[in-house]
Amino acid sequence: MKPVWIVDDDRSIRWVFEKALTRENIAYKTFSSAPEALEALEDQQPQIVVSDIRMPGNSGLTLLEKLKQHYPNLPVIIMTAYSDLESAVSAFQGGAYEYLPKPFDVDHAIELIRRAINESTDLENTIIDECLTPEILGQAPAMQEVFRAIGRLSQSTATVLITGESGTGKELVARALHRHSQRANKPFIAINTAAIPKELLESELFGHERGAFTGANTLRKGRFEQAEGGTLFLDEIGDMPSDLQTRLLRVLSDGHYYRVGGQAPIQSHVRIIAATHQNLEQRVNDGLFREDLYHRLNVIRIRIPSLHDRRDDIPLLARYFLQKSARELQVETKRFTDSAMAFLKNLPWRGNVRQLENLCHWVSVMAPGVSVDTADLPEDIKTISANDSNEKDINGTTNWQNALKHEVTSSLAQGEQRILNRLVTDFERILIEQALIHTAGKKIEAAHLLGWGRNTLTRKIQELGLEEDKSTNSGA
Repeated sequence: MKPVWIVDDDRSIRWVFEKALTRENIAYKTFSSAPEALEALEDQQPQIVVSDIRMPGNSGLTLLEKLKQHYPNLPVIIMTAYSDLESAVSAFQGGAYEYLPKPFDVDHAIELIRRAINESTDLENTIIDECLTPEILGQAPAMQEVFRAIGRLSQSTATVLITGESGTGKELVARALHRHSQRANKPFIAINTAAIPKELLESELFGHERGAFTGANTLRKGRFEQAEGGTLFLDEIGDMPSDLQTRLLRVLSDGHYYRVGGQAPIQSHVRIIAATHQNLEQRVNDGLFREDLYHRLNVIRIRIPSLHDRRDDIPLLARYFLQKSARELQVETKRFTDSAMAFLKNLPWRGNVRQLENLCHWVSVMAPGVSVDTADLPEDIKTISANDSNEKDINGTTNWQNALKHEVTSSLAQGEQRILNRLVTDFERILIEQALIHTAGKKIEAAHLLGWGRNTLTRKIQELGLEEDKSTNSGA
């Protein structure tokens, strides 16, 4: 691993870092000035840089600017005294990873360095050549199953049905299937069957002859013909009109089709990959989708997990999308703070990966600094109710641990102090109130259910200021 660079004209500060980093088995190099570090940069590269903001000659901000010119994704931690707070703001605007106020706690400094090392390592592993189409990102077990399926199908020409919620990346999976198949050097053609009016969809798919209908002034090749030898991706197949379902079934069965208005059959050598966010089995039962076509399409099925089912992938995806947006917009790559990332991981993500990508693009444009906290997120994200944030499990019961996690994350993001006292008080109040309701106000029974003695319950009621109504007294 590349070393951590410490840049400070104060010998005692360098000595503290040398001892602490040695103890933590973290490689390091120390420099007494910015020019010295910049000279070393000509033939060396650090993992991260920790630099003082005020030094003789070039300042830490100048060093930050030059480091970012050479290595835009290099984390730079700026050390600053309290009186340099305005300079610290400038440091963030210049792309600093974090600032470390002096005097600092050594353990906190090491923790900050370790976090920067981990994030920079992860970022290096997710940087993708801009000239290549990115593979699908994901480390969650459910996504590993998708990757394995793509690998197994690499030598197959079988029809594939991809299912999953809107925004989960079904087209990305279809493109990956094509890219890793023997048809990779042939066309990949995609069409969203729900986005094209019914009267135009037939011509879009199969093409038309000149004069086939009013306005058909020239022969037009359809998507099947354009995809010849390659892959045709039919997105939102569940919305295909019934008469076109019949024509598609005929192509899959007979291997040929006719242009609209055409008389000569055209042989088809196209692999079909279909996708839908709908329950096709239910649509078959409802008479909205042909059962025979369903079985033709459902040869191999790949299910794409929702983003809320792969929450551990959110940091990886967010880093990639922030990096992608920064390249497209030619701006500094931004990053989410730990509290903002914790907040994002607890959102419901009904728009799935597409919603996360859109958020990252918004952040790259609108967030004021490089470090993006919860307060910098758009209002529609911040105001999502905790009740919407995955508080219900698959059986519909309340998942109070997630609700508590959301409450803690939100309170920390707002800078609240003494969170534990407030939450414990609220927790005990709810327990007591519900226990008394359950026992019709009988304290002895309520105390027994809570695992307390009667005197403890009475004391808690007094401490919490709970009013004892008649029903409560009647059980005393």
